[in-house]
Amino acid sequence: MKLLLVRHGETIENQKGIMQGHLPGKLSTKGIEEAEKLAQKLKNEKIAAIFSSDLTRAKETTQTIARFHPKTPVFFVTELREADAGSLTGKSGKNIDWVNRPKELESRESMRERARKIIQQALQQFPHETVLFIGHNGISKALITIIQQEPATHMEKIPNIPTGTVSTFEIQKKPIELK
Repeated sequence: MKLLLVRHGETIENQKGIMQGHLPGKLSTKGIEEAEKLAQKLKNEKIAAIFSSDLTRAKETTQTIARFHPKTPVFFVTELREADAGSLTGKSGKNIDWVNRPKELESRESMRERARKIIQQALQQFPHETVLFIGHNGISKALITIIQQEPATHMEKIPNIPTGTVSTFEIQKKPIELK
């Protein structure tokens, strides 16, 4: 399976350094432009299915891209949501010690289990096709560690995924084990 992994366009909250967690978020002007550029970049891809976070910022990006794929099924799923930020939701993320994650943040292991589950689902349904995932920074890092078969601690070594970008991965049809 070919996996196209997209991070949603920039949000107003991203501009302000706000931890969004499960907040819906709203694309900024730049984020709308990023979504349009992604749509143009991906318009000639033969995408079998689109799996998107059900949060508004990802949905807006998905809807922009999906315009060029009107017959492609779109699934809005909770597995691709950003990490639950708990009591830090809506607050500045600038002073957070990400290596020693605050306890109120969703655990890496929980995020990786969501990532493993959605990859397995896509592999079962579309093993030899191209699938598009549209999500967020944290869940993208979790997905990458699963694909690369790295432990949860590797998430902190992955640089932040820029908004409005796409990464491509080839995944073999085999069970994905958590490390």
